[in-house]
Amino acid sequence: MSVTPNSQQILPPNSIKQSLLLIAPHGSYRTMRYLQAATRLGLDVVIVSEGEHSIVSEYAQGLHVQFGQPDLALDIILKETANSNIVVVIGTDDAVVELAAKVAQSLGLAHNDVNASRLARRKDLARKALKNNNTPIPEYRLVKLETLLDARQSYPLEKTEFPLVIKPISLSASRGVIRVNNQGELLEAAQRIKKLLDKQTGSEAIEKESVLLEEYIHGEEIAVEGIVENGKFKLLTIFDKPDPLHGPYFDETFYITPTRLDSVTVDSVTQVVQSACEAYGVNTGPVHAECRIRVTQVYLIEMAARTIGGLCSDILEYGLGCTLEDIVLKQAIGCGSENTFSETAAGVLMIPVTQHGILKRIEGLLDASKIEFIEDINIQLREGYELVPLPEGNSYLGFVFAKAPGYEQVEQALRKAYGCLNVVVAPLWKLSNQNA
Repeated sequence: MSVTPNSQQILPPNSIKQSLLLIAPHGSYRTMRYLQAATRLGLDVVIVSEGEHSIVSEYAQGLHVQFGQPDLALDIILKETANSNIVVVIGTDDAVVELAAKVAQSLGLAHNDVNASRLARRKDLARKALKNNNTPIPEYRLVKLETLLDARQSYPLEKTEFPLVIKPISLSASRGVIRVNNQGELLEAAQRIKKLLDKQTGSEAIEKESVLLEEYIHGEEIAVEGIVENGKFKLLTIFDKPDPLHGPYFDETFYITPTRLDSVTVDSVTQVVQSACEAYGVNTGPVHAECRIRVTQVYLIEMAARTIGGLCSDILEYGLGCTLEDIVLKQAIGCGSENTFSETAAGVLMIPVTQHGILKRIEGLLDASKIEFIEDINIQLREGYELVPLPEGNSYLGFVFAKAPGYEQVEQALRKAYGCLNVVVAPLWKLSNQNA
């Protein structure tokens, strides 16, 4: 499947056609952004997905494999692309980053350690690697769920200092992440997480049987976006999260950039993420990280060798003058350029799901769109969708974007827009399986 380049292409018209191999789960937010960036750079695109019968033409016309059979998928990809001039391989989401690394390795292209994606997905393995590399992280313990649920067991509670955070070792987007302040809350959270993990398919046994108990880091949380070249992490921007994330659940709402952190703290953030890249074995490509700052100490909470999730990467275009995907592909094909963030502030509101039920409608969208400095509103979920809040859910209703001369203007615009919205939800009625 090819994307025809436009007049803005970077590659010389007489050069051998180069291709991007894009490995993407069906429905990934990032697919279209990479397709558009490839078009601007004059790259052909081969999409690898499971979407053989997709109604989305880009997936349907691409190469189809089963991600659950990685060895077979690798063989198919290498065979079917043998005559293509693949110059870069991108895995859009955590689930396919490891496969992308294996493909790039087989093709002799720049790639990360194939274990880097496993570390990003398995929090317990990541914590161990980070600790061994002396990267600042919260104190933690890997604990079996049955130990927490067995009232006869005193370990590990006898050594636990509350508050702490309990979290599954393999779920993303804050699913199952709960702050607990005492033993009773810990037991209740463990029961809730067990129900959540029992519903997961394709997980390893340890992922259903164990959780992390982590020290709760009270402080400001930030998101970090950057790119790695030859093992060197380059900071692109830091997103402030102006709403306090103290729990018990950790819904992310506002991201605003450029950061209000001082230069010394920014340098500390860069050093911590660089250390994490070394611990993971990330040598090239995009990096997205989450950090907490307690007083002056920066702690790494999560990191992945991919771009930021959802549509949040769109706000970088306001400050950088190009998309994040442009930057990633330019670096990969050797056309990288220095990108300096402008003084223009930009932000996004990730509209959270706050109640369980069936989405009927979202009122106030027109009023929200008229607020000064609001650039766009993108609603992702449609009428009839079952809404599930955190910690069980993993969806946002949509995204609201703002751009303004100053940070405070962006924040105020997003908060005003959020105040205009009224999410109408109908109760969810489920039939009982029990006989009357």
